[in-house]
Amino acid sequence: MVAIGECGLDFYRNIASPEQQAFAFSAQLELAAELSMPLFLHCRDAHDRFISLLTPWLPSLPGAVVHCFTGTRDELEACLHAGLYVGITGWVCDERRGVALRELMPLIPADRLLLETDAPYLLPRDLRPRPTSRRNEPCFLPHIVQQVAGLRGEDSHALAKQCDRNARRLFRLEESVAEQGITQSF
Repeated sequence: MVAIGECGLDFYRNIASPEQQAFAFSAQLELAAELSMPLFLHCRDAHDRFISLLTPWLPSLPGAVVHCFTGTRDELEACLHAGLYVGITGWVCDERRGVALRELMPLIPADRLLLETDAPYLLPRDLRPRPTSRRNEPCFLPHIVQQVAGLRGEDSHALAKQCDRNARRLFRLEESVAEQGITQSF
């Protein structure tokens, strides 16, 4: 186990009441601090409450990523100010829902960016040829890397290596497969 999570607040679905979610999130923050483990965070339509609960714990945490970030510029700036990593998924590849997110890609510092699939959800909508299944798979991560690199005006190989270093630093992981001499085509 390398992190506590996925934990946080989701006021979009409200499967549990906001009060119940805040109680559980606070307990997870306490556990992460106690175990000195990074957090894999979820925040949807709950940014203000999310930041208010998280902020007091930040000095006691080794790090955290806001997974599947889809927020506003102000929310991004607040997350970066808090020292969080920002996880970007195939949402950025959605020609309808991902437009605002695409505009934020250049604003994320390279050393704070993580790329993820959120498999089996959020299949990149611009994949061609279109997969027969709507199920997202880790094998589509190179596509997300290419799309984000294009939006940032960066080389996809360099971006992939940077995101690999970021994930290894945050989650305190061993040397990457790429650093061992095994490469993948992006």
